[in-house]
Amino acid sequence: MKESHFHLNEETQTPVFVYRWEPEPGTPLRGAVQIAHGMAEHALRYKRFAEKLTARGYIVYANDHRGHGRTAAHKNDLGYPGPDGFAGMTDDMIDLGRRIHEEQGGLPLYLVGHSMGSFLSQKVMYRAPQLYEGVALLGTNGPKGVILKAGVLLAKLLVTRSGDCVRSKFLSHTALGSFNRPFRPNRTEFDWLSTDEAEVDKFVKDPLCGYVCTTGFFKDFFIHLSDIHLKRHMRSIPKHLPVLLLAGDKDPVGGQGKGVRRLAALYRKLGLEQVDCKLYENKRHEILNEVNREEVMEDVISWLVSTGGLIKEPATS
Repeated sequence: MKESHFHLNEETQTPVFVYRWEPEPGTPLRGAVQIAHGMAEHALRYKRFAEKLTARGYIVYANDHRGHGRTAAHKNDLGYPGPDGFAGMTDDMIDLGRRIHEEQGGLPLYLVGHSMGSFLSQKVMYRAPQLYEGVALLGTNGPKGVILKAGVLLAKLLVTRSGDCVRSKFLSHTALGSFNRPFRPNRTEFDWLSTDEAEVDKFVKDPLCGYVCTTGFFKDFFIHLSDIHLKRHMRSIPKHLPVLLLAGDKDPVGGQGKGVRRLAALYRKLGLEQVDCKLYENKRHEILNEVNREEVMEDVISWLVSTGGLIKEPATS
């Protein structure tokens, strides 16, 4: 696998760092995959998945979102996406999708979003669906209703009182604090991520993971979550767009699978023609870092192949 990187939108105040992973020369190409990572982590954590994808003929792109990874100019910028917040993150993903088409013209492009990246992807599904042959949502959820409205009001109040750059342990606890409860006694604060303790420890030790995000981040995040499930937006998703939902049935983000099933049922009710959903027994949030990750990666690849097909041309160096 060949690794390179570049910056997207270099001319702006928020250049976005992007990883590009390509198959070895001579590998028949099937398509391109764009990965959107989750909250308080970064794109390099998906390199193992990229190795699997490139070995099977997929060119992979993954950007660090605003306020994350190498897109954050300084460690103090981690968890602060800037004034454009989640709208800017979504714009970046769409810009990257267009860039991939420019670089890989003729290859089908698929979007794979995990957790926060899956919620960003849900907006892309109605803002720029024409870019993608299919969208896979990992560790996701559907509408949250009244609870989310309360979160928006609370976050707006704290932003008004303290500004949008202040790190909010209170909002972080409000959003994530209950996730570890089902797994007591807890070994770490992030036991909810995976049953694989080594993977959890890698997350804990990574300086680009697990930080507390800002009031502005949570305000924009809660508003974004409300926005993506408005009926007028969901009705704009093309009926022919294939959607894959994968999650652990013990993932607290998806309500232990209940929210994932509801989202799949909602997509089907809206008339989407291909909605595939699978829950992994006794698995938690980061299914690409779970003990059965080989199974999960193979399931994603099988779905990619079933929605696309093989383009027989060699990869170049």
